[in-house]
Amino acid sequence: MTQTVRDVMTPGPVTVAPDATLIDAAQQMRDKDIGDVLVVDLDGHLRGIVTDRDIVVRALADGREARVTMVGDVCSPDPVSVAPDDDVERAVDMMRGKAVRRLPVVENGRLVGVVSLGDMAIERDPQSALGQISAAAENN
Repeated sequence: MTQTVRDVMTPGPVTVAPDATLIDAAQQMRDKDIGDVLVVDLDGHLRGIVTDRDIVVRALADGREARVTMVGDVCSPDPVSVAPDDDVERAVDMMRGKAVRRLPVVENGRLVGVVSLGDMAIERDPQSALGQISAAAENN
């Protein structure tokens, strides 16, 4: 049986609005123990993704003030995404081809989940080093 992205994705990802500040995004990351938040508009449409690295490299390193800089100014806009019914192999190929560690999952134009490299490792090769590390992180 072919596995779909829905089978391995994390539903209900953490999101922020484009006008949220970098402090807001960083606090979400800290509180949820994650390295990224997805940027969505009021209608739930995916507008971008911002990682902890984006905050440091695109904002702080350039001297931007985290309390006033908006997420929409430093996020990666229009990230590549997959649909929940896409084959897991397609998601893996996209991650490999685009050199990304996570893919937003979009259905009917709305964000419904996220699938990460760690999710894939746990599902496809749980005995690999990445699979074991990712599973341990999920259990903490």
